[in-house]
Amino acid sequence: MEYRKNDIVTLKIEDCGIDGEGIGKADGFTVFVKDAVIGDTVRAKIMKAKKNYGYGRMEEILTPSPDRVEPKCQFARQCGGCQLQALSYEKQLEFKTAKVRGHLERIGGFTDLPMEEILGMEQPFHYRNKAQFPVGRSKDGRIITGFYAGRTHSIIENRDCALGVTQNKEVLDCVIAHMEKFHIQPYDETTGKGLVRHVLIRYGFFTDEMMVCLIINGEKLPGEEALVKSLREIPQTTSVMVNVNKKRNNVILGEKVRLLWGQPYITDKIGEISYQISPLSFFQVNPYQTGRLYGKALEYAELSGNETVWDLYCGIGTISLFLAQQAKMVRGVEIIPAAIGNAKENARLNGFENTEFFVGKAEEVLPAQYARTGERADVIVVDPPRKGCDETLLATIIEMQPDRVVYVSCDSATLARDLKYLCERGYELKKVCPVDMFPNTVSVETVAQLEKREDGSL
Repeated sequence: MEYRKNDIVTLKIEDCGIDGEGIGKADGFTVFVKDAVIGDTVRAKIMKAKKNYGYGRMEEILTPSPDRVEPKCQFARQCGGCQLQALSYEKQLEFKTAKVRGHLERIGGFTDLPMEEILGMEQPFHYRNKAQFPVGRSKDGRIITGFYAGRTHSIIENRDCALGVTQNKEVLDCVIAHMEKFHIQPYDETTGKGLVRHVLIRYGFFTDEMMVCLIINGEKLPGEEALVKSLREIPQTTSVMVNVNKKRNNVILGEKVRLLWGQPYITDKIGEISYQISPLSFFQVNPYQTGRLYGKALEYAELSGNETVWDLYCGIGTISLFLAQQAKMVRGVEIIPAAIGNAKENARLNGFENTEFFVGKAEEVLPAQYARTGERADVIVVDPPRKGCDETLLATIIEMQPDRVVYVSCDSATLARDLKYLCERGYELKKVCPVDMFPNTVSVETVAQLEKREDGSL
């Protein structure tokens, strides 16, 4: 049977797509349904139809799945942030494991995968140490903050995200009260007018230090001293700043930061290592799971204390410093100069003298350093962005012939592609471990260990 737009179908949801959407079949016609979970029987309206598949909007849950749970957040369905909140946490972990396994088998061509059990969380809520709330107006004219609805820039009003810290609500209440008192206008994307664009909140889970940064479409905020006074009534506040962004684009932060009160950064820890975090710093948003992720990377590096390790895409040195605890020497490479500045400062802060950091492309820095010193890398660690490693970098790794490669990935599809490249050129996949860094979302981190084949065979 051929299905068309606006047809109503009844589906038993039997699978889950990579974005968390339910997948069911009607007479061989595959339908993807947002907000449906495996085990549901639903009635859906087809919104878009291709030849063999279509996209449906859920009209009604006829029989709920035994794995369906009541979302903790009332906005879970409208908000684009939590795609899996209606699925039990146990099933979320199964879905993420299957996602990693599927990519490695289909894209990487691996069989008999040496997969370890996924590292999940005991409490999969309130784990985010950073939140960026857009500020706008409701239809009835009130100043609101919240999150953008999925694939839109319309704000779902919510000051108390179930993934964020409880202090977020206190901060947002305080900022909105200040805006109302001083008649400060929220920014309007369509006109480019208005002052307050976003409120950025960063929280140190291990230090209880909190930074509040208002992103404004101007140089100054009316009543800055009064705002500082009210924010300081929240005990954890240690830093109040403004960030200037006058550009008409979707980039949240501008380059200019001005300190209103306190220190220009907060400090937090991952494991035993402290990091200074500014408004512009990249820092993993789930510090508990980051400690487990980097702990697994360190375990996979199998360091005895005599190795030279290269950490490529090192950012502010988060993994580098973990490795430096057990390596003879760690060299980090990152293309963003400000991040390397942070990395050097973080090494100094923790008393590490066995680290060195370079600004540039890893595929250029690594061979140049090798040509200069002749010192080979015993272990190479990579933690690339979603697009994975450049092929020139992978070729450089093959040329450098480290004993081990540890690959930390935020996208198992590009991980599978890159592992295939390395394993076709003399390496063997020894271990893989998924880590649930972002519970209630479809994202999953993965750590993989590769070893050089002793016979050097391809």
